[in-house]
Amino acid sequence: MSIKVLTIDGGSKSQSLKLPESLIGLKVNNRLLKYVVDWQLNRSKKRIAKTKQRNEVIGSTRKIYAQKGTGGARHSSRKAPIFVGGGIAHGPKGDNYKTKRINKKIRKLALAQTISKKNINKELHVFEDVKKQINKTKIFNNFLVKNKLENVLIISDKETEKNIYKSVRNIPNVKLINDEGTNVYDLIKFKNVLFTTSSIKNIEQRLTNEKN
Repeated sequence: MSIKVLTIDGGSKSQSLKLPESLIGLKVNNRLLKYVVDWQLNRSKKRIAKTKQRNEVIGSTRKIYAQKGTGGARHSSRKAPIFVGGGIAHGPKGDNYKTKRINKKIRKLALAQTISKKNINKELHVFEDVKKQINKTKIFNNFLVKNKLENVLIISDKETEKNIYKSVRNIPNVKLINDEGTNVYDLIKFKNVLFTTSSIKNIEQRLTNEKN
């Protein structure tokens, strides 16, 4: 499957890039994408709230009264959650809270399916690597306007990222990231996704390489 390659300078030279079906032609499982996004957001949250569990409360462990003969319920310690000053049952556990893990193959599959979804919705775009530095915001903004691109996530290779950073940083609703940081959440958050030719090839290699 081929995708048209755009150029920053708006040259008339028409090019296309051939990409495999395993990257842009997959059937999309929305439940899988939601599962990965929830995992990603859960990991990004800093857990500050912390309550003391029963085993963390300072106090005596002496049995408060006899097991039988009092007419009341049996209790062993004042640190039980039902007593004032005792531990908190099911409270927030701070940074020690264990987040669920997702298999690496599942994350790679979700990323490939998200890229496929963008292609199906005609929201996936590719532009040529930028070899020369662009300092003016107007140049890159004109490129986006000409191609009717708004609310854009730009996924770039390292060289292009360095050359277009100054021209992109002040454009509203546009985010520039390196291809190594490509993730499902950002791909879904932004309407249009704009890859450089090198970055899409790097991601293709990463998703098809079993060792990564």
